[in-house]
Amino acid sequence: MTVSSEKKLFGTATDWRLLGLLFECPSAATLAELKSLGSETTNRKLRQAAVYAQTEADEGLYHLVFGPGGPAPPREVSYRSWVQPGYLLSELSSYYRAFEYRPRYSDVPDHIAVEAGFVGYLRLKEAFALLSDEKENAEIAGEAANRFTKEHVAEIASPLSKLLAGSGVKYMMLAGEALYELSGAADLPERKEMPVIETGCEEFSCGSEAFV
Repeated sequence: MTVSSEKKLFGTATDWRLLGLLFECPSAATLAELKSLGSETTNRKLRQAAVYAQTEADEGLYHLVFGPGGPAPPREVSYRSWVQPGYLLSELSSYYRAFEYRPRYSDVPDHIAVEAGFVGYLRLKEAFALLSDEKENAEIAGEAANRFTKEHVAEIASPLSKLLAGSGVKYMMLAGEALYELSGAADLPERKEMPVIETGCEEFSCGSEAFV
């Protein structure tokens, strides 16, 4: 690989990290990181989503859309009814342990924020391995990223992007579109109107219990 290839990998890692942040429950720290990474990405949709998130992202709105019983489930298990949940979660946890990935929502391994962050983490490991001339480690990380994206992220990308396309929330719509494109999902998303009531829900908190 050339230096330009390594630079591209760092850019890809940034995009996936940014994507993961867009699907996290918003907080002051999250918004600050979104602003920083949004200025670095060359992906137009992610850049715009990061900008819109500064004014649109709200904890109450997030839980209305992504919380329990919400119209857009953020967990892979919600879209994989033919797979045993225990097996799926165990497989994901094994992936994370193998690469020493420690996500913020450690008890919800199939959350799209966690999965997208993992792909970004693997791309970053791949890039650093190449810079260190550790080609075998780079290949392992790269192959894992490709396989994980295809077998897990792509499974949630298409249905979730379809739901978010009709949300009326710009940063969520753009995040869904970017997720669909980066994951290489097989079918085209259809616009489906999704009623979202923009109201404050201050009783909700952004803890892992929100995703149980």
